[in-house]
Amino acid sequence: MDTGFPPSQQQDSPAQELYSPSPLFTWAELQSMAADGVLTPLYEKSFTPPGLAVTPRLRARAAALVVPDRIRRKVIAGRMTAAWIYGCADAPERLSLLVDAKHRISSLRSARACILHEVRLGQLDVVSIGGLLVTTPLRTAVDVALHVEADRAVPALRMLLSQEQLGVRLRLLTLAVEAFPRVPYKKAALRKLTALALQQDALQQDALQTDALPPKAAA
Repeated sequence: MDTGFPPSQQQDSPAQELYSPSPLFTWAELQSMAADGVLTPLYEKSFTPPGLAVTPRLRARAAALVVPDRIRRKVIAGRMTAAWIYGCADAPERLSLLVDAKHRISSLRSARACILHEVRLGQLDVVSIGGLLVTTPLRTAVDVALHVEADRAVPALRMLLSQEQLGVRLRLLTLAVEAFPRVPYKKAALRKLTALALQQDALQQDALQTDALPPKAAA
């Protein structure tokens, strides 16, 4: 019996998490299923089943499909793209991909859906998620603070700091930014972090004042 769902969604088949154009379904067919509510758009030409919890691994897999095969092992998803992969920012219009300064990037500039940045990365700055290299949460927060305008950076940084499992702490982040020698926008990055610290202090004060209020009299 045809359920209207992709074959892997039927009861006698294992669930598939990510759909993209392939010999199984064309781009037009995937769009049609999304319009019918059978699939949910994730990123670019990737879709997930409705109600599936979207994880960093799934976002990274979807992003990896946009990166040309010939450069996938040479680039690292960073900045707001990495923040999105961690669930702390909106999906980017174009992927921000970092290239270690040791690699030549002249041959990589033809990736239309990507913006390439030449950077210096340490071994502890990168992790592999869903088949894609991604900057660690701390390095992501540092790069967002340094290179992204405040109106987008501050909300993303707030989200990165709020996700305990990511392990980013404001004091550690501030020290990491301060440790960068002679980088542009360092003072602006520190101002963003100061603004976040003030917001955190204000929230803590509000919480303390709320806790200090006497309980309401019983009706």
